[in-house]
Amino acid sequence: MVVGAETDERTYSPEEKPVLSLVIRNGGTTACAVNVGTSQMEFVLTRGAERVFSSIDCQESSEDLDRVIEPGGEERATFEWARNRTVPGCTVVEEELAEGSYTLTTRLGARSSAPVTFTLQ
Repeated sequence: MVVGAETDERTYSPEEKPVLSLVIRNGGTTACAVNVGTSQMEFVLTRGAERVFSSIDCQESSEDLDRVIEPGGEERATFEWARNRTVPGCTVVEEELAEGSYTLTTRLGARSSAPVTFTLQ
């Protein structure tokens, strides 16, 4: 199983909200049972060395979702990022995010994606 990260665009104007995707692909030759639930997934955004957002910071509940992914198949989870900053414990951070380059990394259980970079204008 390979975990990937994707965005729907490479550059976002100030009024656009990025759509982020976590993609789980089965590149093997046999079907794999995988928990693709919110209990296992995380979307992390950074700007340089600074952590900007994590989908688990404000997650109220999580669940397991077992799926069988056939060889060559994939499962995908997406959400629209509100261009907000989060911190562990869901403390409100009133801060306008700076323009520039951001990096998305996704995680499913112990597996992480390669980073994907996009730009906020």
